[in-house]
Amino acid sequence: MSYMIILFCNLILILTIVLNKCLHQPMYLILLNLPVNDLIGSTAVFPQIIKQILTGSRMLQYPTCVAQAFFIHIYAAGTVSILTAMAYDRYIAICFPLKYNTVMTPTNIMRIITIMWLLDLLAICVLFVLLLNLPRCRSEISQIYCDNPSLLTLVCASTVVNNIYGLFTVAISQVVANGMILYTYLQILVTCFRSKHSDTKAKALQTCATHLTLYLLLECLGLFTIISYRIKNMSPTPEEIHRAADINFPPTFNPIIYGLKTKEIREKMVHFFKNRIFPI
Repeated sequence: MSYMIILFCNLILILTIVLNKCLHQPMYLILLNLPVNDLIGSTAVFPQIIKQILTGSRMLQYPTCVAQAFFIHIYAAGTVSILTAMAYDRYIAICFPLKYNTVMTPTNIMRIITIMWLLDLLAICVLFVLLLNLPRCRSEISQIYCDNPSLLTLVCASTVVNNIYGLFTVAISQVVANGMILYTYLQILVTCFRSKHSDTKAKALQTCATHLTLYLLLECLGLFTIISYRIKNMSPTPEEIHRAADINFPPTFNPIIYGLKTKEIREKMVHFFKNRIFPI
């Protein structure tokens, strides 16, 4: 049921943006990547969970585990990159409104989106190339879902290089993302409080508060996942359930937050349902 809700909400958000030319603006084109990324993450986890429920077996074969882990890490890296790009877009729009159309051109938007995905793919591909080159003791694992740390438990050799690279990429991505988001939102707040237009200030603050809340939620969920791996005496089943929830919580609420809180998207969604889904 949860997976169907995620599919429905995210597909509606994608269709709303794609089918309405008035939403083909920088902010919404960057936002379009979020439901696509959410579908990647939820699809990597939910079908396997459904299969485990139907078969009663939690055993995962190595190829399935690797594929699942790869897309889960793409999803995690993609979410951080997309929210950072959205913060940059709002920063230019609010702090430099006269330069917005010059800076955020369709060409530059495509460059931002392309670079964002290519960097994520490169970082995750290197991570898994290092992993797949290590010898392993077994080829099955009993878990709700797989990720890089769980795959490393199958390895029979030193994982120091993998651990260093993993921590390095996480540290770099967090420093860059958190630094950019902290800087941009501080500048946005300063600009908003200096603005004499109360309506513009309120709208900007509402949009940025939505983005910032979502990002902080993601960071808290990610922090819990990292801590759960470090606590060895945590019971496996609740731990894995929490991790699965961490992955599927944002995809459930992202389309609701952006669909209902963003006026333009909300209006187009209502129009979409009235005219295409339930025509009178």
